[in-house]
Amino acid sequence: MNVILELEKSMMRSDLPDFRAGDSIAVHYKIKEGDRERIQVFEGVVIAKKGGGVRETFIVRKVSYGVGVERIFPLHSPLIDKIEIKKKGKVRKAKLYYLRGRSKKASRIKERSRYDQAGTAPNVSPTPPVEAEMQAAESAASAEDNSTAQ
Repeated sequence: MNVILELEKSMMRSDLPDFRAGDSIAVHYKIKEGDRERIQVFEGVVIAKKGGGVRETFIVRKVSYGVGVERIFPLHSPLIDKIEIKKKGKVRKAKLYYLRGRSKKASRIKERSRYDQAGTAPNVSPTPPVEAEMQAAESAASAEDNSTAQ
C-alpha cells in the first residue's frame, strides 16, 4: 500500500499555486496539433475541486459569446504549463454549481479582502500609538528648531 503512495507522491506537482472555489484563474494548457505544440489559455472561475492526491481535478467555468463553457482539468497534469490566479473570490460554498443557472450580473463573485485571504489580521506596527505620537511630536519640534536656526 505504501508503494502506491510513494509513486503518487513522485507524480504530484509542487509548483502550482493554492487556489479554491470562487477564484478567477487562467490555466495555460498545452495543446498538441499534429507535430506542433502550443499553449492555450482558459480563463474563468473555479466552480469545484474534487478528489485528492494525483487524482485531484478542478472545474473552470467561463462565458464565451453568451454560452457557458466548463472544462475539467487534472490538477497534477503535465499538460498544464502554469496556473495564474487573477482574482480571489469570496464565497461560502465549496461547489459553485449554482452559477450555471445565473447569468451576467447575478453570477458575479465578490473579491476576498486581504483580511479574508490568510485568515489573519495584517501586521500591526510594533510601536504603540502613544509612542508613535511622541515620535511625530519630536520630529516636528526638531524641524522647527532647524528652521529657526537658519
